[in-house]
Formats: sequence, structure tokens, C-alpha cells
Amino acid sequence: MADASGLQIAFESHVILLKWHRLRRRMADPLFSAEVMADGFKAGASMELDLRVRADGGFVVLHDKELEGETSGHGIIAQKSLADLRDLRMKDGNRPLLTSEDLAAMLQSAHPNALLQFDMKDDYDVIGEKGIAHLAEHLQQISASVIVSAGSLELILAVKEKLPHLRRGIDPTDKLSGIYKAEGWKAVEKQLLVDLRGPTEPETIYLYWPMLLNAAKAGLDMIALCHSEAKRVDAWTFTLKDPDGGFSDTEWTNFSALVALKPDQITTDEALATERAWLKRAAG
Repeated sequence: MADASGLQIAFESHVILLKWHRLRRRMADPLFSAEVMADGFKAGASMELDLRVRADGGFVVLHDKELEGETSGHGIIAQKSLADLRDLRMKDGNRPLLTSEDLAAMLQSAHPNALLQFDMKDDYDVIGEKGIAHLAEHLQQISASVIVSAGSLELILAVKEKLPHLRRGIDPTDKLSGIYKAEGWKAVEKQLLVDLRGPTEPETIYLYWPMLLNAAKAGLDMIALCHSEAKRVDAWTFTLKDPDGGFSDTEWTNFSALVALKPDQITTDEALATERAWLKRAAG
């Protein structure tokens, strides 16, 4: 059996990328690791990180709205300048925070196949024109390696209008989940088509994997619907509970059903272990 690279698996000749969630090949990696990102750039990996806007319009690689959860700092990130963040450290590993300026420099050495998802955690009313202008300034020459995603369609529309060269993705999961609870799967299908054909013109649709399986059981193949509109699908976030032990029976049932729907990418915190477990099952 070949050594796992944590990059992809194949099902019936369909290649499914394994995206490194929050810059992790494995859960044991530190959160948002510059070292792992550098390795991913060399290998041509698909990776994801979260961005929060700063008061000066730039960004910092963090998930939470406040600094307390992930860093040695305190307060709301959107109220902090680059200078305010320079001396802070990540709680995970006592490392300096990654900024959008750092990312722009590192992206210069990215493998042609590498793709870094900038998952924007603030809405457009927080990021504003200053944040969009910052992205334009720092990503002008390296757009092929970046895809900008958000739950906010207003933000992605602003990215499209100001930065038409950037790849774009949308995550309508929360909205579709609410529609399902209120109106059922037919209404979900109708709204998903609206989003697929909408003005944001997304390349990739990010959808929660249990929703994809539940919809399929009810007769709605959301991935096939996206593919019919020439959109890629990322199924998030499937992470093995026991990476050394591989798939449990339940995990294998779910994962194999997900793979059979042929998403283009699966987000995971355990890309290496997932590929190893998949190869082991495939080998019988």
C-alpha cells in the first residue's frame, strides 16, 4: 500500500481532494500552522484557514471574533490594529499570529496545484471597502492559489465586483438548514438553485456532510445538482475519531456513502489518516 500524502483519494476514477481544515494534516498539528501551510504549498495541497478583519483593514488568521479563545490577547479582533497583534501568541504552541501580509509573502512559493481557502468569518458590514482593498493589494499577483469563501453572499458579491480575478465560494449550509426545518427538501432544492445561479457566480459550494447524506436519503442529490450547474462541492468537516484505528463501522458507512455522491473535496482535520484508512479499506 502506498504511503499516504493526505492530498486526495479516488472513487470510480473520480478524484476527491482532502482539504486540510484550519491548516491541519492531522489533529495533532498546531492550529493554523505556518509550517504545515509551507509543507502544503510544496506538496500542492488544498488547505483552509479562517480570517478575521483588523481595525486597519488587514486580516489575521483566527476563527473566533474575540482574541481570548485562541491567543494570549484580549478583546474584539476588529478593533485591533496590526501593531496591537504583533506581540501576541497563539495558545496552541506559543507561536506568533499569522497575518494577511504573512500569507501574501508565503503564497509566492506555492505549488501550482496548491489552493488556499480564505474563509471569511466577518460579514461585509464589518470588513467593508477597506478590507476588500487590502485583499486586492496583497493578492493581485497570486490569485490562482486562493479561493475566498463566506456565508455572506453580500461579501462574496463585493469580492466579485472589486476583485473579479479571485476564485469565489459560498457556504449556504446554515440558510439551507433553516429552510429544511421550516419547509422541507423541495424548498432547499429551490433555494440552492437560486444560490448556484445567483450573482456571486461561485466556483465552489461548501456544504455540511451530514446534510448532504440526509438530503440524498430523501431523494435530493445536492452534489449532483451543483455539478449540473458546473459548480464544485466541498463536503465539510469529516474527521476520524480514532486516526490510528481508522474508520469505525459507523464512520465507514457514512464516509463511503459521502464518497459515492462524488464531492470534489472533503474537508478534514485528519487528511493523512483518512487517506490511509481509505486505502486500507480499498485494499480489502
